[in-house]
Amino acid sequence: MLEATATNRYVRTSAQKAKLVLDLIRGKKAADALSILRFTKKSIARDIEKTLRSAIANAVLVADRNQKRRLDEEDLVVSACFAGQGPSQKRVRPAPMGRAFRIIRRTAHITVRVAEEDFGQLLSVDRPVGGEDGPAEPGRDGVPGRQARRHQSPGGRIGGIDDGAPRAENARDDGFSGCDPPRQGGDEHKPPATARRSSRPGGI
Repeated sequence: MLEATATNRYVRTSAQKAKLVLDLIRGKKAADALSILRFTKKSIARDIEKTLRSAIANAVLVADRNQKRRLDEEDLVVSACFAGQGPSQKRVRPAPMGRAFRIIRRTAHITVRVAEEDFGQLLSVDRPVGGEDGPAEPGRDGVPGRQARRHQSPGGRIGGIDDGAPRAENARDDGFSGCDPPRQGGDEHKPPATARRSSRPGGI
């Protein structure tokens, strides 16, 4: 498999901004990556495009010199691309009342690697058998643990588990056996108002 790498050092940007654009072209064909970078409105896209073109030229040169064959741009894919933080320049900006604000001018090292490989095999991802959660784990008595249907007992018992204990005939089915359910806020639950007794004597 033929590979070629190009590195652009001391680019006047931060590595975080460069990674946002590099994520757009990772795993793409070289021709498609150039089209994406050409229409990306980020300023760092121009530097990444130059680095990608340099990596493509290196791959064509290696194929011509070492393998004595002609390599086309359509046969290359962006196998890897990353950005590392470079040295930072510290500057000072004057501020009111004799103060000074610190300015950090960051730099980044951008690396793009292209390879001659099948595009379908590059992005193939093996998924576990049984879905995203994997195969079902066996539980007790041979019942599947994850995919087993949970038993819902009537009456709203705690945990939804029926232990087989006998229940009284007059037991509530709302989950509050042996006690009254909590009252909700409202006027219908308030006690009836009693007539106020006058403290004055009955006659004058």
